[in-house]
Amino acid sequence: MTTDLPAAVDRSRRSIQSIGRAFAVLEAMAAAGGIDSISSLSERLSLPLPTIHRLLRTLVELGYARQEPSRMYALGPRLVNLGEASNRLTQAWAGPPLRALADEVGETASFAVLDGVAVVFGAQASGRHSMQMVNEVGRRLGIHCTAAGKAILAGMPPEQAARLVATADMRAYTDRTITSVDALMHEVEASRERGYALEMGEQEVGVSAVAVALPGDIRRGAVIISGPSARMGDDTVRRFVPLLLNTAKELAVELALAAP
Repeated sequence: MTTDLPAAVDRSRRSIQSIGRAFAVLEAMAAAGGIDSISSLSERLSLPLPTIHRLLRTLVELGYARQEPSRMYALGPRLVNLGEASNRLTQAWAGPPLRALADEVGETASFAVLDGVAVVFGAQASGRHSMQMVNEVGRRLGIHCTAAGKAILAGMPPEQAARLVATADMRAYTDRTITSVDALMHEVEASRERGYALEMGEQEVGVSAVAVALPGDIRRGAVIISGPSARMGDDTVRRFVPLLLNTAKELAVELALAAP
């Protein structure tokens, strides 16, 4: 019995490509708010309409997407179980280092990852104060108004960060929200130079945060300490930075050990 090795390799590559494209479709839909049209997906992913239609048809059959009466496509219910399982696992491995950090600083410590043009909070540990910040697991916030977003952008090559910022929805949440590309890129460069990113009432009035990106792969995310602005003065933030860096290194090691 003989095997056509080149043909087998080609089939394997096509299968990997299809899987990658299917995930790209799901991520693009998530970045669009969970619902999108075939034409929009085709344009944003630079894939032919028939390819997008074929991928969506498969995702619908599997329950990972659904077609709306409007003919647009939305994320499907089977993703809920995957998301819940992922959240539990993220909290399980990131929770202990975040708990240690929160106990030491007294403020809420969180872990967030980049998801399209947003950051998603994957784990958190509450501080000891009666008044504290709560970043619900699964919450999505803009890269332009969060310390986590700016920290992750600062870890990218400037050209890559600029391309991502150009596609972001830079809506204003407070009168301190950065809403222009130039101003955000200036702040990202400042974050890159000092080694940490700040959020000073830009997403919510009276709330401040400081964040550092995990070293290595930018997809690994960022560690954040957040609290009322009255407790997050300059001296306090500078005291928090070395602790954040140590926690970020610890989480990066955990991720590296978990990688295949």
